[in-house]
Amino acid sequence: MEDQLTAYINATVYTPQGVLQEGRMIVNQAGAIVAVGDIELALPDGVDIVDLTGCTVLPGFIDVHVHGGGGHQMMDGTYEGLDGMSRYHAAHGTTSFLATTGTDAQDRLCRALANAAAGINQGVSGAEVLGIHLEGPYIDFKRSGAQKRDYIRLPQRDELALFLAAAEDHIKLVTLAPEVEGGMETVRWLIERGITVSIGHSNATYEEVCEAVALGARHTTHHFNGMSPFHHREPGVAGAGLMLPQLTTELIADGIHVHPAAAKFLFQTKGAANVCMITDAVRCAGMPDGIYGHVKVENGTVTLLDGSSLAGSTLTTIQAFRNMLEFTGLPPEAILPSLTEVPARQIGVSERKGSIAPGKDADFLVTDARWDIHSTFVKGKKVYGR
Repeated sequence: MEDQLTAYINATVYTPQGVLQEGRMIVNQAGAIVAVGDIELALPDGVDIVDLTGCTVLPGFIDVHVHGGGGHQMMDGTYEGLDGMSRYHAAHGTTSFLATTGTDAQDRLCRALANAAAGINQGVSGAEVLGIHLEGPYIDFKRSGAQKRDYIRLPQRDELALFLAAAEDHIKLVTLAPEVEGGMETVRWLIERGITVSIGHSNATYEEVCEAVALGARHTTHHFNGMSPFHHREPGVAGAGLMLPQLTTELIADGIHVHPAAAKFLFQTKGAANVCMITDAVRCAGMPDGIYGHVKVENGTVTLLDGSSLAGSTLTTIQAFRNMLEFTGLPPEAILPSLTEVPARQIGVSERKGSIAPGKDADFLVTDARWDIHSTFVKGKKVYGR
C-alpha cells in the first residue's frame, strides 16, 4: 500500500535554517517529516492538504525535568498518572518528556520506574515519554530543597543497578551531588553506561564541579536553585555552571525560581545552545490554588506547607517560551533551541527529535500570533486540539 502523505501549507514555520513564510511541511503515515520548504516545495499527487493560513508551526518542546501536572504525577506509579500528565503537558506545548522521580524509598522508586518503563513500551495518549530522569536520592542534605530529606542517602551501586533494571534501561538523566561520598565514582559509572549526569541539589565547590566535569558530567539541574551559590571567593555550582563551557544549565523560566534579570543573564552568558529550559512541574500544575498533600499552591507558586522551600512549579513549556521572549527581548528563533534542540542533544535523541527537518519525528505545535496553541502533534498524530 502506497504511503499516504499529508502536507501542512501556508504557515510560518520555524526550522533550523530559518523562518519560512508560506512554509510547507510534508509528513508520512509513519509520523516522520518527509520534506520542509517554502511555497516552491512541490506537493506530490494525492497528498492530503491541511491549510494553516495565519498559523505558526513550531518544533515540539521537550521537557527533560517534569514530575507531573493536571492532578497527575510520575511517582503515582500508575499508568493513569503517567498518561494523565502526558495529556496535560501536550495541551501546553510539550511533545516529549522525561518522567522525573523524586527522592523516596527504594520500593516506591522501583515501582514508579517500572511503571514508567511499561508506559514507554506501551505508549501514552499525549506527549511521548522519551525516558526517565532520576532526580535523587543521591543528593546533598544541605541543598535538599523540597526533596524528602528522610530518604536522602549516599550512592549505592547495587541500588543503582536495581533502579536501572526496574526502568528497563530507560533512565536517560540522573541528578546527583558529586561531592558526597561515592559521588565521583557514581558519575563515572553512569557515564560508562551512556547516562547523562546532572549536578543538582549539590553543595559542591567549584573545584569539585570541575572534577565531576572531567569525569563526564555535562548538565546542571534547575540552575541557581538547589545548589551552592556564586560567590567571588567560591563560585560554587552556580558559578561553575556559568563558567564551564562543558555544562548545559537547566532553567525554570517562571520568574519565580529565577528572577527575570537572572534568567536573561543566563542566556547572555551561556547562549541558547547551553541553556535547557524545563518546567519542573508537579502534580498541582494546572490546578486551583490550595493544599495538595505536603505542598500548597498560591498564585501559581508551589511551596512546602511551612513555606520553607519552593516545591516544583506550575509552569508549562509554552509559558516558559513566552516568558523568555519577554525576559530577554530576543526573537523566537533565538529562544527555541533551549526548548527543542538542546534537550534533545542532552538526552541523546537528536537524530529524531528537536527540530522541524526531514527525517525527524513530526512533533510540532500549531499556534496563533500570540503563541496560543491550536493543536499539538506527536509523530504526526494530533494529541491535542481546540
